This record gives sequence, C-alpha cells and structure tokens, in this order.
Amino acid sequence: MVLDTSGEKHLSFWIDTTPRTDYPSMPGDVSADVAILGGGITGLTAAVLLKRMGKTVIVVESRRIAEGVTGHTTAKVTSQHRLIYDQLIQKHGENKARLYAEANEAAIDRIESFVNEKSIECDFRRLPAYVYTESKEMVPQLQAEVEAARRVGLPASFMEEAPLPFPVEGAMRFDNQAQFHIRKYLLALAEEMPGDGSYLFENTRAIDLNDGEPCTVATDRGFVTAKDVIIATHVPFTFKGEFWGKATPQREYGIAARIGETVVSEGMSINAESPTRSVRTASRDGETALIVVGETHKTGEEPDTEQRFKNLEEWARERLGVTEFENRWSSQDYYSMDVLPYVGRIGAGAEHLYVATAFRAWGMTNGTAAAMLLSDLIAGRENSWADLYDSTRTSPLASTSFYKEGADQAAHFVKDRFKGVTEDVGDLAPGEGRIVGRPGDQTAVYRDPQGEVHAVSALCTHLGCIVSWNPAETSWDCPCHGSRFSVDGEVLQGPAVRDLEKKPKPWLGATRE
Repeated sequence: MVLDTSGEKHLSFWIDTTPRTDYPSMPGDVSADVAILGGGITGLTAAVLLKRMGKTVIVVESRRIAEGVTGHTTAKVTSQHRLIYDQLIQKHGENKARLYAEANEAAIDRIESFVNEKSIECDFRRLPAYVYTESKEMVPQLQAEVEAARRVGLPASFMEEAPLPFPVEGAMRFDNQAQFHIRKYLLALAEEMPGDGSYLFENTRAIDLNDGEPCTVATDRGFVTAKDVIIATHVPFTFKGEFWGKATPQREYGIAARIGETVVSEGMSINAESPTRSVRTASRDGETALIVVGETHKTGEEPDTEQRFKNLEEWARERLGVTEFENRWSSQDYYSMDVLPYVGRIGAGAEHLYVATAFRAWGMTNGTAAAMLLSDLIAGRENSWADLYDSTRTSPLASTSFYKEGADQAAHFVKDRFKGVTEDVGDLAPGEGRIVGRPGDQTAVYRDPQGEVHAVSALCTHLGCIVSWNPAETSWDCPCHGSRFSVDGEVLQGPAVRDLEKKPKPWLGATRE
C-alpha cells in the first residue's frame, strides 16, 4: 500500500471547506454595551446571546473569525473529555464534577438549539462517543471512569468492543453526543451580529485594555469603549490575572483523509493512552472524509514537528486503511493546572473585565458553556456554574503543577539564551530556521524556498523568552507561554500582541576565522 501525500494541503479541513469571511476592519473609535475580543466559538456564541438580551455588542478579531484555534479543532461536541470525571471527583468533589457534566451537556443542547432554530446546515449529528484502550492494564481505569461519569448523571457505559477496524481491550461509550462542521456553524452565527448598533470587525488587534466606567480597549485601529469586556482570545493577552502563567500551552496535529471504500463505523473515538488518536468522520462534497487528531506536546519543545504529521499518517494507514491524505494542520490549546477552565471576572476588583481560557482541548462544549456563563454574569443573572469555573480561584491542588510549570519556564528563560553561537547562516538550507548570535543578541533566521533570508529578533515580545523553530508550521514558537510568530515576526498567536523586531540579515558567507 502506497501512502499518498502529494496533494495534501497545509490547511485545516474546516477552513478548506468553507468560504473566507470579509468583515471590515474597525474604522476608528467605536462604542457599545459589550466588547468581545476574539471571534472563535466563545466570542461569537456570547455575542449572539448578549445581542438577543438587548445588548449592543462589538466583536473584535485580530485576523479572521473562526480561523484561529476554533478553526483548527476536531469539532467534537461532547461531554466526554477522555478520562476526566474520576479525576474531577477526586480533585474537586462529586458536586463540582456533576456541575461540569451539566455545563457541557447543556452546551451540546445550546448548539443543537441554534442549529435547529436558524436551520444551520453544518452537518450536526447526534452520535455516540467512545474512549477505548488497547491495554489490559488500562481497563480498570476505564471502568472507574464509567462509574464516575454515571455518578454525575452522564450516559456512560462500558463496552468490550468499539466500532473500530482493530481490536480493543475495552471502551467507554457516551450516548447522544454530537459532531458538526465548526465553521459552517459559526459563520451562520456571525451573520446575526452586525446591525442595530452591533458590529463585527476583523483584522483588528486588541493591544491593551483598562477596567473602568466605561472600560476601554486599545486596538491597532482605534479605541473601543464598553461597559463590559469579554477576553475570548484563547489565552488573555493582558497581564491582569496572568493566566498565561496558570495554564500550559500544548500543540496538537490533525490530518484529513479521503477514505473511499474504507469501512469506518459511525461514532467518534479517542484512545485512553498516549499518544492521542482522536478519530471522527466528516463530509466533503458529499463524500466521507476521516479526521485524525493527536501527537500532543508542549509548545516550542518539539524540534521535529514534521514527524508528528508522519506519525498520524502512518497510524491512519496501518489501522484504518487510508491511502490518500488531503489536509494537515496543527492547533494549540491551554491546559489549566487543576483540570477546570478559567471563566469569569479577570480578577478581584475588576468588575467589568471577563475571561474564558484553558479549555484543555475540549473547547466546543467548554467554550459554549463559558459563553452562556459570561452572558449570564453580564446580564446580572445567577448561574450555577460560576463557582465551578471561577477564574479567580487559587487551588492548592494545582500547586505542584504550578511550580513545575514555573520552573520549566524559568529554565527556558535562562538556558535558551545560549542557543546560537555564530552569525554564520551560510549552510542554512531552504525551508530551515535557526537561532544565531551571541547570548543577549540572538536572531531568529529563516531561509525560504526561494533562498531569501528572513531575520527577526529571537526574543518573544511577551516576556522575553527565546523562540524556537517550528518547521511544520514555518513559525517561531515561544516555549514559555505559547506565543507564535511568522518568519517575518508577525504575531500569529498570543499572549504576545507585538511583532518580533526585524533585524539586519546575518552574514551569509563561510565561517569566519
């Protein structure tokens, strides 16, 4: 069997199968009742809910809506978040585990309600979701998760088999879960936004904000004034709350394949072991496509990101009989220290600034639940999930993870300053990136396929860590807090809001004496 990757696009399946949006940039200073920073699932869902409550809303997106993290998801709409409920009960108690289950089940229903009332053609389907294991040693853990999930009211059951074309030792099944096409869904929600004093602006980057009466948001195109502000930028860029210090950035990889006559049963699946293999089907031009996501690692700490795609493709070929791949992409998620997302006010005393972050790769339901919670808080309504997701919490349960992550960031901050020992890039191959220069004066250098050299400062503009080369994405990634930049220094992903400084091109000759 020959593995065909010749026609593969480096583009998310969801973006590849939907039209580009063309909302205007912000024309200057504007005002509304609520400003929402970020046009992903949390921002757009909150915007529609708030507008329906009678609020005027302004959505500000730094690039194009639903093309960031939300546009690179697996798009599973499920309360089954791998093995989480037994852990939640142990860490936070059964009551909070039940609230988490209720919030995510309510999010599935909220999405389905939008789909039905707006007649959105987004391939929304109710399907079972499976977590399976190929290891006998994992079966007791899987059975404990089934029991924990059932205790908090979820439709869980243990199965000895799963609808997969290879044997498993056991599986947990959740009934009545769902999947959809995320961009078809969100583009339909976005159409509801403009008008009646509400706006949706693209290519407008927020760079600063202040709490107050009203709040003010500084962007690269003017100021937004609003009574309330929701920061739904995946991870907050502001230093208030320091959420980038309380969550870990992780990258994950996805591929989409044409499966032809390959038999793949209905339903969604994910394995209990590492490395992750998350599988679902989708539709492209009336034909079935297969989506496989996995290969998680901490941002900026994998030198051979290209190999991650190869691992997924090889697995899909061997286990699922795939021979033709059409899309590849990667994404980034933030993982909180105590499993739960951070949703609510940004900090003590900040009455009108709200955040939603650290969904741990389950943003379809957590992001929707966050939007429901934040719209209730802004409207002055009680919401039983507020304490569960409380963004100001300081959990002693997270202290070990917190200090370990802090130590890792400190180590990067110090040791990475010794990357690069020469100005020579004469042997830099087309498509290769490298850190050069002396400690304290390092340059991130990339030679493009045409031979042109691109040189920018290697210091991340967020907190000054040294960026790392990501060959699969052709980007410079910060291993401390997950900021990402293009080869010309443009911010691709926060928390950084300022581009890397362009630098003179290093000396291109042979090694100097």
